Order: sequence, then C-alpha cells, then structure tokens
Amino acid sequence: MLLHLGGIQKRFGGVTALKNGSLSVRQGEVHLLLGENGAGKSTLMKIVAGLIAPDGGTFEWRGSPVRFRAPVEAAAHGIAMVHQESLLAPHLTIAENLFLGREEVCRAGLLKRSRMRERAAALIAQHKFPLQADWRVEKLTPAGKQLVEICRAVVSGSSLMIFDEPTSSLSESETREVFRIVRELRERGMAVIYITHRLEELRAVGDRVTILRDGETVHTAPLGEITNDEIIRQMVGREMSALYHREPAKVGEELLRVERISRKPLVKEVSLTLRAGEITGLAGLVGAGRSEFCRAVFGVDHADSGQVYIAGKPVEINSPRQAVQAGLALIPEDRQHYGLATLRPVGENISLASLPLVSTFGFLNQRAERRIIDTYMARLRIRAGSPKQLAGRLSGGNQQKAVIAKWVARRARVFLFDEPTRGIDVGAKAEVFQVMDELARSGAAILMVSSEIPELLQMADRILVMRQGRISGELPGRTTPEQIMRLAALETTTSEFAS
Repeated sequence: MLLHLGGIQKRFGGVTALKNGSLSVRQGEVHLLLGENGAGKSTLMKIVAGLIAPDGGTFEWRGSPVRFRAPVEAAAHGIAMVHQESLLAPHLTIAENLFLGREEVCRAGLLKRSRMRERAAALIAQHKFPLQADWRVEKLTPAGKQLVEICRAVVSGSSLMIFDEPTSSLSESETREVFRIVRELRERGMAVIYITHRLEELRAVGDRVTILRDGETVHTAPLGEITNDEIIRQMVGREMSALYHREPAKVGEELLRVERISRKPLVKEVSLTLRAGEITGLAGLVGAGRSEFCRAVFGVDHADSGQVYIAGKPVEINSPRQAVQAGLALIPEDRQHYGLATLRPVGENISLASLPLVSTFGFLNQRAERRIIDTYMARLRIRAGSPKQLAGRLSGGNQQKAVIAKWVARRARVFLFDEPTRGIDVGAKAEVFQVMDELARSGAAILMVSSEIPELLQMADRILVMRQGRISGELPGRTTPEQIMRLAALETTTSEFAS
C-alpha cells in the first residue's frame, strides 16, 4: 500500500469540502477517483499534493503518518499532480517550464539552456507530442498546455502521479496518447490517481474506483465489479436514465445571422443562423476553428471580414461591450481565465454584466444588485456558502452556472456556449443542460459548441460541423456519431496546439 487516507476532513470558512474522505492506493495501479463537482475530489488530491492541509483524519505514505505543509514536501516524497487548469508560466518556453524549479546549472551558476532544451525535446519526442521545446506556453491552446503539464509531471520521476481531468481539452488522438502514458507509468510500477468525468474513459485505464459524494467516500470497488449505471447512481444518487432528457422546443424568429465571418488563420467565411427556441450544435475536431469563430462573433477577436445581423438588422461588433449591448452572451471554454473574476465573490460575478441596469449616474443601487444576485443564484441553483464566497472556490459546475447566471441576469437573447460541460461532472452537466433548455424555451437562441458528440445528439435541434475553419455540413439533431465524424474528419497537425 503506497497511500492511505482515512476520514479526511476539510472546511473552508462555513463550507465543508470534506467530512469523511477515504482512499487507499497500491503501487502499480491506476485508481479512478470519481464524484460530482463539489464532492471533494480536488480538495482531497490537493491535500495529497501538499497544496492545502487537512483539518483532521489519517494520512499515511508507505505505511508512515505524514503531513505535507507545501507541494515541495509532497514532491520530495515522489508525488506529482497534473492540474486541470494550467499552472504553467505563460511567458516561458516549454523547456523552461519543464525544468522550472529544477534547472540545470553549470559551476558558474549559469543555466544550461541548450541542455534543458535537448532533454525537453527528447521527452516530447518520446511521447510523440506535437510540440516544440522552444515554443512559448502563452502561444499554446488549452490542449497544448495540458500536454506540457503531463510532460512536466513525468519528468519529475514520481512514485504517485495524480491526473485531474487530463483529457478535458484534448482530441481523441491526444486522449489515446494520454492513456498510453498512464499505462506506461503503471507498467513501471508507479501508482496513478486518475480523476475524470468522461465515463467512456474509465475502462481504458482504470483498475479500481473510489466514488465521493458530498465530501464522503461512498464506494470503492475493482472496476470490473461495477457498471457505469451503478457508478452514476453512486455519484449523484439517482439513475442514469433521469440525467438527460430534452424535447425539442418550438422554433421562432431569427435572432442571429452571421454571413461570411473570417478570422485568420482558423475561421474562413463561416455563415450560420440561430433562431429563437432552438439549440444549434457546432461540432468539429480540436483546431477546426469553433472557439475562434465564437470569439470573432462576440468581438473578443476582431473579424477580418463578414457581417453580423441581430433580429435581421446589421450590427457592428468590434468589442465584447458592443456584443453585450446587442444582446449576445459568450460562455467561454476557459471559464477560469475568461469567464470569471475568480478572486472576487460569486455575487459580484453574477451582477457584473448588469451593473448598468442597476446604476444611476454612476451610482450603484446595492439593494437592486442584491436582488439580482439572490434571484439568479436561486434560479440557477448555484451552491455556495454565501454570495460573498470567492468564485474561484466554487466547484467547476457551480462556476459554470455562475458564468451563465451573469448573462441570464443581463437578459441576453443569443447565447454562445463554448464547451459548456468541460471539466464538470454528470450531475452538473444535467443542471447546465436544464438551464440551456429553459433558456431556449423562454425564447433565447443558443449555439452549443461541444467536442462531446453524445451531448450534441442529446441537446441539439440541428448540428453544424466545422472542418478546417469552414462549415462542412449541417445535420439534424437526431443524427449519428458516424455522420458527424465523417464531416469533421481532419488530419491532426502541430498547428492545432499553437495559436
């Protein structure tokens, strides 16, 4: 037994994150850690990695009690963690990030930059990642950053590797490569703790599974002795069949029309129409230009050409401010960096876009603001200790609902959902889907960008497919995965990892 946790407890102010977290991991096994967002998985793993200290419980490493006060102490014991959200230094190169904190120096104290670049290039080549050692991290896509995180953890030579949603932003081919790395680590005798919300990944890598619910360990079993339906029931306390069900809504007037929008190099003369009451899916592989299209329409990136129409009238959108004034909302793929002010209270995040509606001559009506916060926290069922809890302390699902609440409160009519379920569990997905369905039924138009084909098939009334920056076809919502993939097929190149 390499790691044993028993009855781990952790509170953040008035919020209990863990009340009975237990986990045992053997050397040479891949142990799956599952649970809804807010169940305590990340908190438990941050305790193991030395990022936070537990309030109580038993923590044993190789049979001896330990208590890590900092990540460097966990690393000294052979524990590494690949985080879901990038913790890389964006201004440094990939090679510099891989050896950050363990740089090679000569006798004069100077960095051996060439040597580190060579070692980084060899590691990248070993794992066949489409990266280059001298690329700056700030130029990488989320998928590229995740690959660097994995390389950084592998190069440290750990005994226990913790993967927190490692494939949430990766393509199918990259995901298979992550599986290969995990299996290689197991063959070397290392232990792996693997957190994922993608149920289809479980049996590709896992040996045993531990499930958390509401801060408690509720089930541990060999993976071969538990079905996916039972896993979901243990995670959320209800049957799988109750999680996803949507009936098409009545389609109304055209709310958004985009004609021949281009944004070099990934968006090439894309045209589409969104109508009230309709959820339109946008499928495609990583690098197809879907997120870049949303950013161009919303004014985050200036379009090179094309025209946007709102309710049939042409509008000029050169900035997010103009997009918001036109009634558009963008729920971005990377909510931590572009959707939330994580160091501000969740209440402030919800009211942020609506401040002009509750202000007079620049003076904020705090009572009106509080009504907005209370209304939309309740309407979207955002679970937080209070409106003053920092947004960055919420679970992934509640963070996503806070981003959505901001735009619902602003009374947007057109919603661009870019990977709305990235990094959230099946229970939170169901809640986000319910919100999207309610918005459509209230007369909003929704574009749902997703790499999860089963989710598009469940939610979308029709599905557009992008390939190499263009719309390659349109399909009915009740199509097949094979038809979508046929239109989306794109040869993977290194260019998809650098923007």
